[in-house]
Amino acid sequence: MRHEREIALGIRTTEAAGLAVGLLVPFGGIAALVAGKARGLRGLDTHVADRLHEMAAGHPELVDAMLWWSFWLHPNTWRIAAVVLAIWLARRRETMLAWWAVATMTAGGVLGGVLKLLFGRHRPDFLDPVARATGYSFPSGHALNAALGAAVFLLVLLPRTRGRVKRAGLVAAAVGLPLVTAYARIALGVHWTSDVVAGLLLGVAVPAVTVAVFQGRRVGVESGGVHIR
Repeated sequence: MRHEREIALGIRTTEAAGLAVGLLVPFGGIAALVAGKARGLRGLDTHVADRLHEMAAGHPELVDAMLWWSFWLHPNTWRIAAVVLAIWLARRRETMLAWWAVATMTAGGVLGGVLKLLFGRHRPDFLDPVARATGYSFPSGHALNAALGAAVFLLVLLPRTRGRVKRAGLVAAAVGLPLVTAYARIALGVHWTSDVVAGLLLGVAVPAVTVAVFQGRRVGVESGGVHIR
């Protein structure tokens, strides 16, 4: 029974903590390079941005597709979807999980906004841009929230999904949606590669941290004789 409670989110406390550390270390490395304006990172970012911008400029239909993708998978879309998920969980009397989903999305969104202000990194600037975006660049809000939302849905739904095909499809969607979003943001010329990589790392790290806290608190409360769902 306790084992079933521990995997309610598809991941154990120790695994979540280890994953969080494993993701935050490379994120911290990228953040340090960005803050230090490292030449190597800037050169890589510029090279990739120039190549993808050249490709996008020659394929307006691809640009339109990526703009629509960015519109429909906007951070607010993920936030609304998380609220719907939380309501569904609450109706199933899984109140703690509902709060976890909302708290995780909120924490990730706030953290991303604060980091943008702290780093104050400017977006790519092309003479003939195919798209424009406002605000600072690091980390990518689209990439962060896509990874964040996908991780939340995966952790909640995977333990409840039966059948190899359905589970594989769920995992593929959770991986594919953030990756396509990240690619689109670079190809549209509104983010550097390091922006989206950092966003993806942080977007998965935040749920890993909140899972570790959530699972630890739940086990502690239940061991005291109180059961919270």
